[in-house]
Amino acid sequence: MADGTGPVRAAHRFDEQALAAWMETHVEGFSGPIAVRQFQGGQSNPTYVLQTPGRDYVLRRKPPGILLKGAHAVDREYRLIDALHPAGFPVPRPCGLCLDENVIGTIFYVMEKVEGRNVWDTAFPEVPRETRPLYFDAMNETIARLHAIDPIAVGLGGYGKPGNYFERQIGRWSGQYLGDEAAGRIPAMDRLIAWLEGHIPPGDEATIVHGDFRCDNMLFHPTEPRVVAVLDWELSTLGHPLADFAYHLMVYRMPPGFSTGLAGLDLAALNIPSEADYVAAYCRRTGRDGIAHLDFHIAFNLFRLAAIIHGIKGRMLRGTASSPKAAAAVEQLESVVDLALAQTRR
Repeated sequence: MADGTGPVRAAHRFDEQALAAWMETHVEGFSGPIAVRQFQGGQSNPTYVLQTPGRDYVLRRKPPGILLKGAHAVDREYRLIDALHPAGFPVPRPCGLCLDENVIGTIFYVMEKVEGRNVWDTAFPEVPRETRPLYFDAMNETIARLHAIDPIAVGLGGYGKPGNYFERQIGRWSGQYLGDEAAGRIPAMDRLIAWLEGHIPPGDEATIVHGDFRCDNMLFHPTEPRVVAVLDWELSTLGHPLADFAYHLMVYRMPPGFSTGLAGLDLAALNIPSEADYVAAYCRRTGRDGIAHLDFHIAFNLFRLAAIIHGIKGRMLRGTASSPKAAAAVEQLESVVDLALAQTRR
């Protein structure tokens, strides 16, 4: 289907009648029956469209099976969108959180289905050349607006641990990498971890960070260059805004076909802002005088991406990967690590 959904995969089926009964009690305005389809993209939390006669919803759940501790925290996702929606930030309207694993087998939440366009290729090939810069500017404005939100003011003061963000994140992802024995060790990854631990830049900041801010985790207005919803908040926390922005920026350092990177493309011919111009726009919006240690921030984010793909490899080997595209992602693992090491030598 055009919305990227298909039949529910066998490993992710659940009792749809039990879900409908829960929604009758917990989701205001719900009226069945429901028809369930599953989004085919994504590697982490299985995501479904719930079609009803009146409106459509989206359900995100923890995947079934043996999971790494602390991963797939859909309850944290829900808390985040429940705080950002009334603040006017573009997220779907939250409809209900279920912590009772007996309903469909794992915890889950339900939110409204926002109508919009999903863009998978960072070069925006389907967008007219003359309006392409406006889409980049919309993404830039959205992430800058996120970083300007006061976590305490929206009830997220305890959403993460402020301070020592890079040290804690390197420790977290290193721990997941080292703890996933099924996926094995990668010598280059071990060298990358050691370099990052020895090159953490001075200073610290703490804002709400998305953790996976990229074009395919947004919905754009059907006809306008405007972000109408930011999706997939599983990796959100209180953290360093420059880490979040650098993750979004790193497509400029990735080649085409490599998570639809932009490196090597003729950006001027495509009418896409240069990396320097995109950084300058973010700095202007956030009151910064440039970004020091940008190569560290890029290397850190490529490391984190490698750790995520390493986790996908482990889930694939254990039979719990959420997407049939898992194998294709895993094939890129060593290339991501090598690209991260290249940033350390810049």
